Order: sequence, then C-alpha cells, then structure tokens
Amino acid sequence: MKELFTAKWSHVTRTVPDAGQCRLGVPSVPRRLGDLVVTQVTKVGAHEHLEDAHGRRLKLHRGDLLVGACGNRYATDVYEGYHRHGPKAHLLTAGGVIGVAVSWHTGCPPPTELDVLGPLTDGHGRPLSLEHFARPRPPSKPQSQPPAQPPTVAVVGSSMNSGKTTTAAGLISGWTRAGLVAGAAKVTGSGSGKDRWAYIDAGARHVVDFLDFGMSSTFGYPPERLLRTMGAMRDALGRDGAEAIVLEIADGLLQEESRRLVGQLPAICRGAVLAVGDALAARAGVDLLDAVAVPVLAVSGLITASPLASREAEAATGLPVLSPSQLAGGAAVDLLAERIPAT
Repeated sequence: MKELFTAKWSHVTRTVPDAGQCRLGVPSVPRRLGDLVVTQVTKVGAHEHLEDAHGRRLKLHRGDLLVGACGNRYATDVYEGYHRHGPKAHLLTAGGVIGVAVSWHTGCPPPTELDVLGPLTDGHGRPLSLEHFARPRPPSKPQSQPPAQPPTVAVVGSSMNSGKTTTAAGLISGWTRAGLVAGAAKVTGSGSGKDRWAYIDAGARHVVDFLDFGMSSTFGYPPERLLRTMGAMRDALGRDGAEAIVLEIADGLLQEESRRLVGQLPAICRGAVLAVGDALAARAGVDLLDAVAVPVLAVSGLITASPLASREAEAATGLPVLSPSQLAGGAAVDLLAERIPAT
C-alpha cells in the first residue's frame, strides 16, 4: 500500500471522512460503479483542472496522482462515457468521475487521459466505494408524499444546458427571500460541485445530491434505485428542516432515466417547472409532461433571455413563462400557493 500525500482529491470524494487514512491498494477484483480509485494523469486534455471537495479548481499536470470514482457520463454537449475495468481511463468530469469516453461533442476537446493505478483503500487495505459513505439506504418502495412533507417542486428540462440549475436557483432565492428554509436536491447527473454550489449561493440551507447516496453519477444505475433515491432525497431534506424543496432532474425529458423519473413525479411533488431554450421545446415538453400527468407550473430557462420567444411560448402553452429573476422576486412563492393546473 502507498500513501497519498501528494494526490489531488476530486469533488466526488467529498463524502470520504478521513482521507489521510486512505492508501493506494493493489488491484484485485473488478471495479464497480462508485468504487474509489487512484489514477495518474498521462495526458492533459479537455479538463485542465480538477474540482476538489471544497470547490477549488486544481491545475492538472502530467504525472499528477488523482483520486476519483468509477462512473458513467451522459452529457450530450460533452461526453458519452462508461465505466470499464482496465488500466486506461479518462477524466469524464472535472469533479472526478473516471470512465472511458466513447463519443463526444464536436465542440469538446478529447478528454484528459489517465492510468488507473489501483483501488483506494482504508488503513486496513480494504477497497473503498462511495456506497460506504452513503446516507442510510432508501426504502424498498417509492413513498407517496405524506401530509407532513414540505411543498416540493421539480425542475426538468428539454435538454442539457437548458437552464435547469439557474431555474432551481431562482426558486431557492424566491423562497429564501420570503423567509422559508429552502432545500435542494440534484437527483441525477454526473459528479460535479457546480450545481451544489449554485444552490448554496442562492440560499439553500439544506442540499443533497446523488453522491450523498453512494453514486458518482447516475447514468447506468437501475431505474428502481434512482426512483427510491429521489424519494429518499425529498424525505431527507424534509427531516433536515427544509420548508420548501426543489428537485432538479438532469439532462432532457427524452433521456431514458429522466423519462422514468418524471413518470413518478406526481407521487413526489406538486408539479414541475420546465426549463427550455425555445417555444417549440416548451410545447413538446408540456405535451410529454401532460402524458404522464405531471402538472406544469411554469416555463423557464434559457428561453427567458428573449422576451419575444417567451411570448411565443406563452401563446403555445398557455402557461406563464418566468425568468429566474421573476422567480426570485416573488413568483417562486406564488407557485407554492397557486392551484395546480389541470393536465
């Protein structure tokens, strides 16, 4: 076993309680999703920096030791990547998800290349996984919303980078300004601190994401696990003291896991805010949500940068189109009070 005094620890290791006791172990059994690994940078590519557990951007150099976690990535604007058991890998996110990229957006440079040196172990040589540091396992069946649960709103989108996190931050700001204790959860996605910091900066007092439930990224996990985790996130935020909760689901409505989760939203929350980039996406997104009986409370996202496109979406959907600043200015509270529209 080797010690890791000079290693760079990525964001996905933030739940590891005592990094100083961890070591580089000897490869033995095939690695699984969520397993923690020690790697060495062999060629710096798209990710020139690593985000650590505190949000600091660490400059990467060839030869650096990097601690991350095995995972997949589904990112239409960046990488499609998968966990593979082998000596070579890529850095799939700045937050430390380790896998092999099999395709990427034409605007995205090739990924940073890594050699996988071995598992991260505890002081007794036992390989470590994010599962070891997860919150208590979710219940075996999805829970319907009990009366005591705080009001919960989901944010879904037409695609990656449609403005979902900015919309969630607008909701959080609006609730916080109104004196409510806001809670936020990133239900799906790939390990990175960016969205977590956005929630906290907007005023969220309680934040959880899939890392807290043992996953470096959610792409490729069984849908049943993700459904249980979504309910467990809402329940955990309620227990932590949140008085209003936003659940953000990554990617677009056509992504398979997002589609499965959205179908369960009526049992989890009172409705959804749909983040889109144009009016056609707004109309299509509302139709998809109507088909699974999810009340759409409002449209938001990138489209709100254009007053003309916003009016077009209002006409096409019959729904209010609210910018993040409007949500923060009071509309977020109104969404909690308004009657849920018929679908």
